[in-house]
Amino acid sequence: MSIHYKPGKEPHPREHRLIFKNIDRADWDNGIDCYLRDGGYAMLQKAIGMEKAAITGEVKASGLRGRGGAGFPTGVKWGFISPTNTKPVYLICNADESEPGTFKDRYILHQDPHQLIEGMAIAALAVGAKVAYIYIREEFPHAATICEKAIEEARQRGFLGKNILGKEGFDLEIFVHRGAGAYICGEETGLIESLEGKRPYPRIKPPYFPAALGLYMCPTIVNNVESLCHVVHILRMGGAEYAKLGKPNNTGTRILCVSGDVQKPGYYEIQVGHLTMGEVINDLCGGLKPGRTLKAIIPGGSSSKILKAGETYKIKRGAEVVEMGLEELPMDFDTMAAAGTMAGSGGVIIMDDSRDIAWVLNNLNTFYAHESCGQCTPCREGSLWMKKISDRIVAGHASPEDVTTLESVAYQIDGKTICAFGEACSWPTEAIISKFRDELTSHTRPELADTPKNPVTERAMASL
Repeated sequence: MSIHYKPGKEPHPREHRLIFKNIDRADWDNGIDCYLRDGGYAMLQKAIGMEKAAITGEVKASGLRGRGGAGFPTGVKWGFISPTNTKPVYLICNADESEPGTFKDRYILHQDPHQLIEGMAIAALAVGAKVAYIYIREEFPHAATICEKAIEEARQRGFLGKNILGKEGFDLEIFVHRGAGAYICGEETGLIESLEGKRPYPRIKPPYFPAALGLYMCPTIVNNVESLCHVVHILRMGGAEYAKLGKPNNTGTRILCVSGDVQKPGYYEIQVGHLTMGEVINDLCGGLKPGRTLKAIIPGGSSSKILKAGETYKIKRGAEVVEMGLEELPMDFDTMAAAGTMAGSGGVIIMDDSRDIAWVLNNLNTFYAHESCGQCTPCREGSLWMKKISDRIVAGHASPEDVTTLESVAYQIDGKTICAFGEACSWPTEAIISKFRDELTSHTRPELADTPKNPVTERAMASL
């Protein structure tokens, strides 16, 4: 079947669209009739004829890794539900897309919500959940309305509710839960706390692994929007065939959200690892802006460590180690980790030589200081200190030793908090100081180095 897209919205020839096949189609709407005409809910019908373990087995065979940021194998996560469990099992779709630089899930919610609902229904069947939630951030009011409408459409057609599609005992209700707009709710245990009506303070793991002690202290599976949509395509293709897409241990497709200093920012669905950084910039995105040179890339959302143009990285390829430049790095989970950063949520932020790195750091620190939940002292105090010190650097009121102090604060947060937010806020500072120390120092004033400071007055001075 030939697919036609809206003028100017056609996929790039190097894309491989699965999840985004229907995004910006000229003949598409987000209603159930359109979805059914395109073969929608056929994979749910197929799943009903399979054993639960067989569905999970296909997802494991596919090698699908979570697309929310952590990259944990989805099928393995499903398998954590104890076979002897007697408690209710819950499924949660994490639609709290709040990582700066990431904007893929909202397109699915807006334009193809039934793909998500079908994926959730298949996942619920596999893990034995009868109640599922779409946890959606408050800043997506239109998406919440669309999802509620789609859920009602699915219920009326027999794809949700009691004895779905005639399968005795297969019951599922999906509810939309709107959060209060907090970045911390993207962390799965913080999300669960919020869903229970409490402050979103992340839980300590162990013992509170959601698959064991999740929502209402019952086994709970939390998956990202994109991850759940992949389930539909895994069943359609078969796990082994899906695994042929991408690279070993980095299978399938993923959606890159490219922003910053390129000529064609936007969303691109590619096979994992089939394009390098340079190909993403110069081929998919039309290159840098005229007359500019590449300065740095944040490859996986704002919390991933920055990579500097001109650096080389030692990447293992089979039995040998190969030295690569930044633009030669393949865009996959393992290569990004070997380069000292992470593929994360797929939010690729490109920066050219016009960018002031001190401003970039301050922008990131301001965000993380605002979003800290406040549960852990190192994060609550440290994120604000980092913001205030970088405020001083940008304003030209800092001494060279403030850069060292800023670095020290970051390392005192890293690894010392209950959840990964501590790393998320400290890694940008650690990496930027490591790679751009001279540029940051150029914003400081050496004559301020001898200005006496003490811990009691430092907070007040930092706000100047």
